[in-house]
Amino acid sequence: MRATKRIRVPEEAAASGGVSRRGVITGLVAGLATLPVAGQAQAAPKAPSPKAPVAGPSSSPVLSAARSGHGVGAPRGSDIAITAGRTREGRFGVMFKKLPAFAPDDDLLADLAQRMVDRTPPLADVSLSNDGFDNPDIPAGYAYLGQFIDHDMTLDKTPMPLQEMDPRGLTNFDTPFFELGSVYGRGPAADPQLYDPADRRRMRLGQNLDGFPDLPRNADGTAIIGDHRNDENLIVAQFHLTFLQLHNKFIDAGKTFEQAQQLTRWHYQWLIVHDFLPHIVGQALVDSMLKPRRGGPTGVDCRFYKPGNPTRPMMPIEYSVAAYRFGHSMIRAEYEMHDAVTIPFFGNPSNDLRGSRPLPTIARADWNYFFDVPGMSVPDDRNMTRLIDTKLALPLDDLPPTVVQHVDGAILSLAHRNLLRGKRLGLPAGQDVARAMGVAPVPNDRLGLTDLRWNGRAPLWFYVLKEAELLGGRTLGPVGGRIIAEVVLGILSLDRTSFLNAPTGWAPERTPFACGDFLEMAGALENMPVGNEDEGAEEEGAEDELETEVEELHAEGDAEAELGPAG
Repeated sequence: MRATKRIRVPEEAAASGGVSRRGVITGLVAGLATLPVAGQAQAAPKAPSPKAPVAGPSSSPVLSAARSGHGVGAPRGSDIAITAGRTREGRFGVMFKKLPAFAPDDDLLADLAQRMVDRTPPLADVSLSNDGFDNPDIPAGYAYLGQFIDHDMTLDKTPMPLQEMDPRGLTNFDTPFFELGSVYGRGPAADPQLYDPADRRRMRLGQNLDGFPDLPRNADGTAIIGDHRNDENLIVAQFHLTFLQLHNKFIDAGKTFEQAQQLTRWHYQWLIVHDFLPHIVGQALVDSMLKPRRGGPTGVDCRFYKPGNPTRPMMPIEYSVAAYRFGHSMIRAEYEMHDAVTIPFFGNPSNDLRGSRPLPTIARADWNYFFDVPGMSVPDDRNMTRLIDTKLALPLDDLPPTVVQHVDGAILSLAHRNLLRGKRLGLPAGQDVARAMGVAPVPNDRLGLTDLRWNGRAPLWFYVLKEAELLGGRTLGPVGGRIIAEVVLGILSLDRTSFLNAPTGWAPERTPFACGDFLEMAGALENMPVGNEDEGAEEEGAEDELETEVEELHAEGDAEAELGPAG
């Protein structure tokens, strides 16, 4: 068994005598501002751009795109409802095609966005959190697994000439299958920069300036990965790294590239179905939708998500523009990255968790602070997600340039961006979706929307969050949960190469298999900062498990492993 998590105080602080751990932590966080970031000059950070004024009904707020693409106001094809019609499908589509678009006044949305901000500044230590916003059921790592999943689904690898020929994404587009396009790109031949030049079967890895594992990076510090959105903060960047490590672990265990790719994908998909979704929508809903067949593929019961082209399923805007953005309410203002080091999420560039730079050693993740890790006790100040509700952490009201370009008129408030985007892309109202699903709608007076100009309806994104909040905020409610579960499970069931469709059924060698097991299998626990020295037995067990997985895959025959390099 691994060593129990120990609380440590730096030696220099302990030597001074009588210093509390909390005092040391506060000093460490304050001192981060004076430390140079690895790979950056030590000049004083540039002052952040002033926040743009709140847009009124006659203004033209800018939903500008960041270099990573995360801040794009309308990803290619997401405007299909207003440019091609509510019945058309392509890269995106409308789930509830008969429902009208809801277009409240811009000033209503701007005011609502301001009311959705929790003004509490980042804490000096996570254990000081006592405001009632922590979700005791969901460790904070699931918010970043959710972000990784979103990027995997929405990644657009379509070559630029084809994108320009098809700006509405009606014919030229990638499927939203969970195939780890952000990891594998288009394969070793088309995207060789993602692969180890000495062995194209392996994913390319990097190191930070202190020799610790990091994503491979360009000279300017940006990551060399299949989706630059996975480099926008240091938590999702390190989580992306674990997928590269897992693939290489399978290669080290003797598998071919195709086998390593399939096993990495299937373990990822298993996490989505059996770990992520139960945390987010509840185990009961997942169980009610899965229709396992003994020794064969698993069916899925979808009532509302029925794409017109099952071989190239569209992504509903009700999902991508509203329901799946539940994760924004789960983000904390600060994270304890490892023992005694708490760092603000977004804030001063020299001491926050923004990405697009080499991983600072002080920001390395002890994953036991983000997930339940096998053989380790829960630390006294594990990061938990915030409740799923209508309050977003303060840093999300002022997004940094790594997420949104700071140009004149740009909206830097995430809540404001989400609400405006929903209106511009033609989302239906929350109550209309509830009625279409046969769910009793929550009236506006219970949602806290008292202005008569709302006309008794609410933006779908806000409705999904408030529905969850009224039920306690620990999981999504019936409308938001059903949309998420139907789209995720529906897309997995339509992917003939997913683990749900394995002809003889498939499961990890060790079940239950959750994120902590995934991290252990990838070897991501081997370099955690402190408190994890006694790992030998577990490491040997993980290697044995990898060998078993490979032998099992070989035994299933070549037909089970026919996933080419390009996926």
